[in-house]
Amino acid sequence: MPRYKLTIEYDGTPFVGWQRQAVGLSVQQALEEAIEKFSGEAIRTQTAGRTDAGVHALGQVAHCDLQKDWEPFTVQQALNFHLKPLPIAVLACEKAGEDFEARFSAIARHYQYRILNRRARPALDANRVWFVNQPLDAQAMDRAAQTILGRHDFTTFRAAQCQAKSPVRTLDRLDVRRDGDMVVLEVSAQSFLHHQVRSLTGSLKLVGQGKWPEAELRAALDAKDRTRCGAMAPASGLYLVKVDY
Repeated sequence: MPRYKLTIEYDGTPFVGWQRQAVGLSVQQALEEAIEKFSGEAIRTQTAGRTDAGVHALGQVAHCDLQKDWEPFTVQQALNFHLKPLPIAVLACEKAGEDFEARFSAIARHYQYRILNRRARPALDANRVWFVNQPLDAQAMDRAAQTILGRHDFTTFRAAQCQAKSPVRTLDRLDVRRDGDMVVLEVSAQSFLHHQVRSLTGSLKLVGQGKWPEAELRAALDAKDRTRCGAMAPASGLYLVKVDY
């Protein structure tokens, strides 16, 4: 039974997230319905990251097993045809070994968070950025971010409903830079806790506004206390950029 690795781009705005839900359309449901339309097979896909409602992807990865040995190009073209007009595109399709797992084979996940930092609200990037009209000091945010790299207990920056068995994670990268009106966070780790990136972003915004001293981010981490976290950043600015295998 051939296994196919799919690299997928989507605008998460109209979806309830990646994972199928009892109410509302998910990215997973849309993809699986497209697979069934062209192949006649009702299957379940597995993914590298179960993004939340409103979160976008530039390089999400999923895999599926099909009975028929299709050419990867045919699978990609058929899926993109049946996914129209939804804002989902299969960027690449390739055959993978039977031991490949989109989730468990991943060695790194890379996210980006985009903050539009100017006085005027976004006309073109609505639902694709976090609009913050107060000035942000991106350099101060970056200095604070570097103090929490490495392996730590991230309880402070973990959603209350997070199902991970342990709050300990290794944060490999958390860089903050300004690109014109955009403040961009680049975040990398093998795996993340639920809402970890958005929680970190919300706290770093307080540093950028001068409401937190730079040392407060590390103090909040060390407290292992969710009440020490800043208000969580909205889903709209978060992108799953790439998954490494």
